[in-house]
Amino acid sequence: MSRIGKLPVVLPDNVEVNIINNNINVKGPLGELSLTFNENIEVKKDENSLIVNPKSKDPLSLALWGTTRANINNMVTWVTQGYTKSLEINWVWYKFEVQWNKLILSIWYSHKVEMEAPEWITIKLDDKLKNVIHISWTDKQLVWRFASQIKHKKKPEPYKGKWIKYVWEFIRRKAWKSGK
Repeated sequence: MSRIGKLPVVLPDNVEVNIINNNINVKGPLGELSLTFNENIEVKKDENSLIVNPKSKDPLSLALWGTTRANINNMVTWVTQGYTKSLEINWVWYKFEVQWNKLILSIWYSHKVEMEAPEWITIKLDDKLKNVIHISWTDKQLVWRFASQIKHKKKPEPYKGKWIKYVWEFIRRKAWKSGK
């Protein structure tokens, strides 16, 4: 039995859920998300919760039971609270600039790198730390994709410590080669 799958998904007052066949649409104050789940999974709507159950005891439906419930719960969370990913830039001459929905990176190339953000993603500079940027929206996958695109413009360099990295990420520093 799935410990996660047995738990109901609690719906806040400002969230609307529509279930049509194997599709679920979740609409909240920050946006709308949809998910197509496996036909071996059954989703029922109660008054203010969703209950996810497998239709049979076959291994596939039991394997997807908890995953489907977790995905639906994440969708409810994202349309109410949103999802944020933070990036940190470490080097003296590296800088972030935000103009409308465009991110301008000064990362020691011969030119400034301009990245156009999708219209739904919001980019904000941190108020206290000048080297941190926050990317947010309701869909976690799109936020991660855009953050990884920014990160891969200048990959971590472990000798001098020049990099764009996630705030939570730890990058091991290497010692310089010692000469005789």
